Amino acid sequence: MFKKTMLVTGLVLAGWLGNLQAAEPEFFLRDHDRVVFLGDSITEQRLYTTYVEAYALTRYPAWNFVFRNVGWGGDTAWLRQRAHPDEGTLFAAPEAAQQEMVKKAVGAGLERDVLPLKPTVVTIDFGMNDHSYQAFREDIFRAHVSSQAELARVLKAHGARVALLTSQPIEERRPDPDQDVRNQSLRKFSDGLKDVAAKQDVRFVDQFDPYLAIMMRERAAKADAFVGGGDAVHPGPAGHTLMAWAILKGLGAPALVASAEFDVTRGWWRGKLVEARQCQVQNIKYADGALSFDRLAAALPMPVDARAEAALKLAPILDDLNRDELTIAGLKAGRYDVLIDGAAVATVTAAELAKGWNLATVATPESRQAREVLDLVFKKNDLYFDRWRNVQLNAGTPERLAELDQKIAGLEAQINAARQPKTHHFEVRPAK
Repeated sequence: MFKKTMLVTGLVLAGWLGNLQAAEPEFFLRDHDRVVFLGDSITEQRLYTTYVEAYALTRYPAWNFVFRNVGWGGDTAWLRQRAHPDEGTLFAAPEAAQQEMVKKAVGAGLERDVLPLKPTVVTIDFGMNDHSYQAFREDIFRAHVSSQAELARVLKAHGARVALLTSQPIEERRPDPDQDVRNQSLRKFSDGLKDVAAKQDVRFVDQFDPYLAIMMRERAAKADAFVGGGDAVHPGPAGHTLMAWAILKGLGAPALVASAEFDVTRGWWRGKLVEARQCQVQNIKYADGALSFDRLAAALPMPVDARAEAALKLAPILDDLNRDELTIAGLKAGRYDVLIDGAAVATVTAAELAKGWNLATVATPESRQAREVLDLVFKKNDLYFDRWRNVQLNAGTPERLAELDQKIAGLEAQINAARQPKTHHFEVRPAK
C-alpha cells in the first residue's frame, strides 16, 4: 500500500504543487493575476516592487503572474506627471470643482499608463510628493484623499483589486524623526488614506508606522542611525526590503515556505517523519546518529537582496515571511552538521533542531536559486521600464516595441523556469 501511494504521488506531483499552493486564500494575490505597481519615484526605483514580485514568484511557483511597474518620479495621487493639472487651482477649488479636476486627471493618467495593462491588482503608493515636503496643509490633503478615492473607484470599475499603500516616513539623521513636521504631515495623510480604503472597500497597507517604529528604536540606541540607506526620501535596498516586508504583511503573505518534522526515537514501523507541510519527504534513513532524507519543497524561500541583508537585523523578516523549518526530536545532545546535496550549510545544536530551525537563516541551494530568480526579475523590470518610458511614450516604432516585448517574454520564460523547486538531499549528522 505504501509503495502504491508513493507511486501515485510521484505521478501527480505537478498537480500536487499547484493544489498545495492554492490553499492559501488569505494572500491578496491570486493565480493568473496581472499586477501593476503605481506610484512615484520610490516605486520607480524598482526595489520594493521587485522584492514583492520575487516573493510571489518564488512562494507560488505553480501560479501564473504578470507584474508591471509604472512608477514615475515626482508623481502624486492626482497623477500630475501624467495629466499635469494646475495644482494651485486644484488645491483651492471647492469640493465639486475639485472632484471634476481629479476625475479628469486620474482618468487620463490611468487610461494611458495602467488600464491598457488590464490589471487584476493595482498597488498604489503615493503621499511623499503629495504633502509637498512641508507641514500639514488641509487644502493639499483634500486633493490627496479625493484623488486616492478616484483611483480606487476607476480601477475597481475596471475589475482590479486595489491596495492603497501609505508612504514610508522621511529619514533625516535626527534623533526624533517623529517630530519632523513632514513626517507629522505624512502621518495625517496615512490616517486619511485608511479612511479612504475603508469607504472604498479596498485593502489598506501601512508602511509608515512599522518603518517609523524601527527608525525610532534605532535612534534611541544611536542618535544618527540611518536604517534605510539611500537618501532621506529614497531608501536603498535595505529600506526597500523593510518596505516590502510591511507591504507583504499587509497583503496577508504567508510565512511558511516548508516544514518537515522528524522524531528519531520513533520505531521503524511508524517511520521517523512526524509531519511534512508544503513539502514532500522521501528516502528517510537514520543510522549511527545521522538522519538523511530527500525533500521537494512546494516553494523557494523569499530571496533577500545581497545589498539588503542589514534589514534582517532590523525587522523579523525571516520569521514573518520566510519560515523554512526543519525540526528533529530525539537527537543526542551535541552539535550537528547540516548538509544539503553533500555540501555543509550550517552547524547547529540538537536543542535548536528540537525546537525547530529555520533554514532560511543560512545560504542553501534553494536560497541561491531564489536569488537567481531575483536577478532575472530585476533584468525584466529594467527592460520593461525602458520599453514603457523610453520607447512607448516617445513614439517608438511598432517594430521596436515588438522587439522589446519579445525580450521581456523571453525573460519571463526564464523566470518561470528558474522558480521551479527541485529535490534536494539532506543529511544531519554529528559534527566532527
